[in-house]
Amino acid sequence: MNTTRYQKVFITGALGFVGRALAERYRALGAETCGLDVRADSALNIVAGDVSKPEDWESALNGCDLVIHTAAIVTNNVSREEAWRVNVLGTRRVLDASIRADVKRFVHISSLAAMRFNTDDRADESAPVLPTGNPYVDTKIASEHVVLAAHAKGEMTCTVIRPADIYGPGSRPWTLIPVQMIRKGLFLLPAHGQGIFRAIYIDDLVNGIVLAAEKDEGAGQIFIIGGEETITCETFFGHYYRMLGKGSPRMMSSSSAIAIAEFGRVIFTLLGKQTELGRGAMEMLSKKNTVSNQKAHELLGWYPQVDLAEGMKRTEVWLRERKIL
Repeated sequence: MNTTRYQKVFITGALGFVGRALAERYRALGAETCGLDVRADSALNIVAGDVSKPEDWESALNGCDLVIHTAAIVTNNVSREEAWRVNVLGTRRVLDASIRADVKRFVHISSLAAMRFNTDDRADESAPVLPTGNPYVDTKIASEHVVLAAHAKGEMTCTVIRPADIYGPGSRPWTLIPVQMIRKGLFLLPAHGQGIFRAIYIDDLVNGIVLAAEKDEGAGQIFIIGGEETITCETFFGHYYRMLGKGSPRMMSSSSAIAIAEFGRVIFTLLGKQTELGRGAMEMLSKKNTVSNQKAHELLGWYPQVDLAEGMKRTEVWLRERKIL
């Protein structure tokens, strides 16, 4: 796609991994971009603010015809209250501000975490979701409800995107954190490394989001945007081990990995340090089922273009350029 139907695009979480990539793509397509994040960047037309307090930033929406909502708390180790305030209430507040600004389209970036505990293979968007008490999973499910309810009521034309496991230059959860943990000897894989990793390179995700926003067929829909290849965690994270010259991933049973990760989480919490260790991370890396991109294929004409070998090659170049490796 070489053009866009939108003149001015507003992105929440605009300085994040996905937000930055989307802004770059829309600028390349000829649109003006602006946005919201926890800190401002005047050079990129980004204002600082809290998604749950639109009175501080909603004037920045003036003249925008597309909002892409990427802002969220993305961690398993967070209180239910804070996850709900940002991921659910914040989504409703961004929607409300967009409606007041007469925005034409709202694209919500959810997560395949909403389907984390679905065990059906090749599951698609019609699969029932299951709240389980995990604050990240539960608030991703609830945020989708907020968006789809607004669309059903006719308040705004909305689309929901469920990205898979996004990696590539700048990815915090699936590039930077694993590399840092592997270097420190803190990384481990449950399910003996045979969990399925639904890898999608950032450029492929951006392509899918843009198609969903641009096409009328995307209105009112949920789209899974995930990797096409069936890749084990051993295979995926093995690339980082080889980049670091560290041999092979440390693998064990899921029960042992969860026990170790939970112990690590408690220790880091007592020390007042943020960590992604814990049961939630191990459950993510233990999943054995794949998901289906068929709906995105049929309605959007979306197919991933970057396979794992090429994506990891680009990622390694980026890591070395920044002296992270």
